[in-house]
Amino acid sequence: MKRAAAGFTLIEVLVALAIVAIALGAGMKAAGALGSNAQRLADVSAAQWCAENQLTELRLARQFPGVGDTDFACEQLGRRYGGMMKVRPTPNPNFRRVDALVSDEAGQTLLVLSTILPRY
Repeated sequence: MKRAAAGFTLIEVLVALAIVAIALGAGMKAAGALGSNAQRLADVSAAQWCAENQLTELRLARQFPGVGDTDFACEQLGRRYGGMMKVRPTPNPNFRRVDALVSDEAGQTLLVLSTILPRY
């Protein structure tokens, strides 16, 4: 009577290797996505600080802003951001809508923050 050899067949080993390779590939992709999401969060947070600083500066000036567009620059977390303040009229002449758009170095809009300013 012949006894069967103990162990794994070549097919079983190849299937196991394929499963491990797929799992490692998915893990690497997830780790890369986490890294890029962390950078995006830092950029959007810094852009929000820039926009809030510009809008706060307008509030503190206590002057009714004129309608039009104004460029501004800001540096946060060691990076430079460009922006544009868009002042638009509202149906009520005693208020103005102000949008602060902040972009990265490549010109991609990161954030738009809006507020309404009253006549002082």
